[in-house]
Amino acid sequence: MGVEERLWKTFNKALGQYQLIDEGDRILVGLSGGKDSLLLLEFLARRSHIHVPHFTVEALHVRMSNIQYETDTTYLQQFCSRLDVPLHIVTTGFTPSDKKPSCFLCSWQRRKQLFNLAQQLGCQKIALGHHQDDIIHTTLMNLTFQGHFATMPAKLNMRKMPLAIIRPLCLCCEDDIRQYAETHHYEKQTKKCPYEHTTNRTTASELFAHMQRLNPEARYTLWHAIEEGGRLVEY
Repeated sequence: MGVEERLWKTFNKALGQYQLIDEGDRILVGLSGGKDSLLLLEFLARRSHIHVPHFTVEALHVRMSNIQYETDTTYLQQFCSRLDVPLHIVTTGFTPSDKKPSCFLCSWQRRKQLFNLAQQLGCQKIALGHHQDDIIHTTLMNLTFQGHFATMPAKLNMRKMPLAIIRPLCLCCEDDIRQYAETHHYEKQTKKCPYEHTTNRTTASELFAHMQRLNPEARYTLWHAIEEGGRLVEY
């Protein structure tokens, strides 16, 4: 099985297994411009042309005014146009604080823009491009540094607003996505974040790589533990 076929198969498996899309959904995709969000948008757009369930897709790209993160919005616009997906581009920013990490503030502002636009557009779902490796890394990070078993769910129904966050790439491996992005010539965005440095997530990623060297089946045993823990669909 080729990479594209494998990705498409696992993508569709996730949609059904975790009931990520319902009839009549309007879905807003968080489009950072990285390989994961580009693949997510491409696959959702492709899937929307299959008649059951009927749903529509739009995309939002958020730019931060006070972070040197160079995105080629022309490329993103062309990418979306080829898929016949409307693209919204919003610029926002945040004020650095001693009380909360800048990465948290930046992430929260991006999410805030997603929540606001999704409600303005009447969307029921926000789709994010986190893949299986991201979810496993989050689990290991929480176990190692926070002392509790938690992760990013494939589906999270928001309690304070009529929205659900979905992660349709939750069964896809990052290496497959990387290979697909290279063969399909996805354009890389220039990332020069002044706040970027070695984090607990980096450490968790290295830990996972070490676990895979010790046991080639580590990906599947960890995923089984996450599924058994009932952490992939939250209400």
